[in-house]
Amino acid sequence: MTSTTPQVVTPAAMRQTLAGFSTGLSVVAAVVDGRVVGMPANSLVSVSLDPPLVSLAFARTSTTWPVLRRAARWGIRVLGEDQAQVLADLRRPTAERFEGIDMDLLDGPAGLGGADLGGAGGAAVVRGSLATLAVEPRQVIEAGDHDLVLLEVTDLRRDLAQRPLVYFGSTTHTLSD
Repeated sequence: MTSTTPQVVTPAAMRQTLAGFSTGLSVVAAVVDGRVVGMPANSLVSVSLDPPLVSLAFARTSTTWPVLRRAARWGIRVLGEDQAQVLADLRRPTAERFEGIDMDLLDGPAGLGGADLGGAGGAAVVRGSLATLAVEPRQVIEAGDHDLVLLEVTDLRRDLAQRPLVYFGSTTHTLSD
């Protein structure tokens, strides 16, 4: 049942209301100072087809965002329905976040080939995901308590056999739930 009584717009009310909007789950990552830095994100949005742009929103309270923004290229992987454990692992503290998670380094500014993680400033991605985007940050827009980042897509891939892991009601689901 829905209420017709107007509700005061608070952060808690926003969170509760928008939990009714399902989103995909992704991981954004890059190599900075010789280590993988990144985080899960459910704010990935397609912005433009020409030029190819997507956006992500980062809380200004994030300790990962200031480090990630130093990288010239990022990798974004959309998680498939069999990657719920990857998402759980990524909720660990920053220093332990990527331990035990299979990663690839995207070679070159627009390449999606695998490489070791010895480089610096490259885009890093979780192996085996539903979709992959190589992106370069273009603009940061202050948006309330978040920074909205416009990203140019320089390469992309999709595994048509996979189905997405989705976020709805503040928990993860598959399309077959």
